[in-house]
Amino acid sequence: MGATDPVKLKAVEERENRGEEKTEKKKKKKKQRGVKANDEEEGGDKDELNHHRFLANLNRLNPTNPLRIIVNNGGGGRFTTPPPPNPAQPLRSSSRAPPPIQTPPVRAPPPEEPQPPPSPSPPPLQHQSRSLFSQTPQETLASLNSSKYTNKFFLFLFILHKIAAIGFVCFLVFRGVQGLIGSNGSVKRKEQRILRFLLPQVEAASLLSIVLAFSWQMAIRLWPEFMIHFILWSTFLMSLSSGILLLCFQMPATDGVGVSLIAFSIGNGLYACWVTRRIKFCTKILVKSLEPVSKFSDLNLPTYYMLAAGFFWMSLWIFGVIGALNFYFPPLVIIGLVLSLAWTTEVMRNVVNLTVSRVIALFYLRGMQSSTRFSFQRALSRNLGSACLGSLFVPTIEALRIVARGLNLLKGEDEFMFCCANCCLKLMTFIFEHGNGWAFVQIAAYGKGFVRASQDTWKLFEDVDMVEVVDADITSSICFLTGICSGCVCVIVAVAWTHTVYKPFTATISLLAFFIGYLMTRISMALPHACVSCYYACYAENPESRFFDETIKDRQALIKNGRVVVHTPRVRRALA
Repeated sequence: MGATDPVKLKAVEERENRGEEKTEKKKKKKKQRGVKANDEEEGGDKDELNHHRFLANLNRLNPTNPLRIIVNNGGGGRFTTPPPPNPAQPLRSSSRAPPPIQTPPVRAPPPEEPQPPPSPSPPPLQHQSRSLFSQTPQETLASLNSSKYTNKFFLFLFILHKIAAIGFVCFLVFRGVQGLIGSNGSVKRKEQRILRFLLPQVEAASLLSIVLAFSWQMAIRLWPEFMIHFILWSTFLMSLSSGILLLCFQMPATDGVGVSLIAFSIGNGLYACWVTRRIKFCTKILVKSLEPVSKFSDLNLPTYYMLAAGFFWMSLWIFGVIGALNFYFPPLVIIGLVLSLAWTTEVMRNVVNLTVSRVIALFYLRGMQSSTRFSFQRALSRNLGSACLGSLFVPTIEALRIVARGLNLLKGEDEFMFCCANCCLKLMTFIFEHGNGWAFVQIAAYGKGFVRASQDTWKLFEDVDMVEVVDADITSSICFLTGICSGCVCVIVAVAWTHTVYKPFTATISLLAFFIGYLMTRISMALPHACVSCYYACYAENPESRFFDETIKDRQALIKNGRVVVHTPRVRRALA
C-alpha cells in the first residue's frame, strides 16, 4: 500500500493540473468573446450615430438643393421634412433645421423625455421641391434663349427668293455687259447713254441717302424734342419743293411725279396739324426710351452692317436694271426687281429692329447687358423667318388700316357710300391684332413666332389698358416721314443734275432716287423705333419695374378723365 500512494498522488495532481488548464482556457475564450461582443456593440453604435448625423445633414439642406431633390425622388420620400419646432422653444437660424439629435450612451441610455403633441405633418417634400424648383429664375431665363427657328416657311421662301434674285441680277448684268461689248447697234448706244447719264446720279443718290440716314439718327438721339417738330415740317417743305421742281420741267412724266409729291405734302401738313397734341407725350417717350442706348457702345453696329450691305446690293441692283433694258418685257422685269429690293431692304431694317429690341428688352425685363453681336446673330439666323414674314405683311396691314380709319372718319350718319366703313375697320383691326409691328419685341426676347407674338403683345396692351396709348403713338409715323424727307432731298439733287445733262432720264431718275433715299433712311431709323417699341411692350409686361416712370400712367389717367381726347378711330368692343 505504501508503494502505491505516490503513484496515486501523481495521477491526482496531473488531473487537477489538467482541469485548471481547461478552466483557464475556457475563461480566456469567454474573455475573448466578451471583447468581440463589446467591439461589435460599439461598432453598431458608431454606425447608428453616423446614420443619424447623415439624416440630420440631409434635413438641414434647402428643399431646392439638387442633392436633396435627387435623394427624395430616387428614394421614394425616405427623408422627409421634419415637423416645425415647438413655439415654446427658441427659433434657430433656419426654420427647416430640426433640433440636434442627442446620441444616447452605449450601455446606459437615459430615460426618454416626454414628447410634445405631434403637429400636423407638412405635405410631402417631393411635390414641394418640384414646384419650387420649377419656379426658379434659371427656368425663366432659359426661355430667353430659345433655340428653335421661327416661321420656317417664310425663311425658306425668302432664302429661295434671294438666291433667285441674285442669280437673275447677275444674269442681267451679264446681258448688259454683253450688249455693251458684243453688239454694235441701238442696244449698245442705249446702254452707253444709261451708263453715262443715269448710273452716276443713282450712285450719288445712294451715297447721299447713307449720309442722310446717319445724320437723321444722330440728330434724333441728340435732340429728340426738336427733331420731332423738325421732321414733321421739313418733310412737308421738302415734298412740296421737289413736287414744284418737277412741275417746272414741263414734261408729262415729271408732271405726274410732281403732282403726287404735292398731294402728299398737303396731306403731310394736315397730319402735322392734327397730331400737335400728341407731340409732347411722344417726345417724353422717345427721350425716355433712348436712355439705355448710351449703355451699349456697339448698339449701332448692326445698322452700319445693314447700310453697307444695302449699298452693295443696290449698286449691283442698278446694273441689273440696266441689263433688264436688254431683256424681254423690260417694264415687268424692272417692277419685279423693285419689289424684290423693297422686301430685301425691309428685312434688313427688321433685322436691325430685332437686334436692338433684344438688347433693350433684356435690359428692361432682366436688367441684363446682353451682347449686341449675339443678338445680331440670332436676328440673322433663328428669328430671320419672323423678320421675313413681318416685312412682307406689316407695311401692307398698316397701310390698309390707315385707309380704313380714314374712311371711318369721313363716313356720315346716312351716307350710303360709307356704309361699310365700320365693317372694314373691324376687319382691319382683327388682322392688325394678329400681325403688327409691336410683335418684334417678343420675337427678339422670347423667340416666338410672328403671329403668336402679335397676339400676346396686343393682349398685354389690353390687360394694362394701353391700347389707346399705343394707338396714338406717332413714332412709326415720324420714322416714315424721315424716309420720305430723305427721298425728297435725293430727288432734288438727282433731278437737278439729270436735267442739266440729259432731260429724258429726269422722271426715271426722280423715282429711283426717291426710292433709294427712302429705303436707306428707313434702315437707320430702325434703332429709335425699336427703342420706343421696347419701352411700350416691356412696360405692358411689367409696369412696376424700376426702369419706368409715371409717364404712361399719367397719360392713362388723363385719357380716363377725358382731359386727353384720342381722335384715332377705333372699333368699340361691344360691336367687335
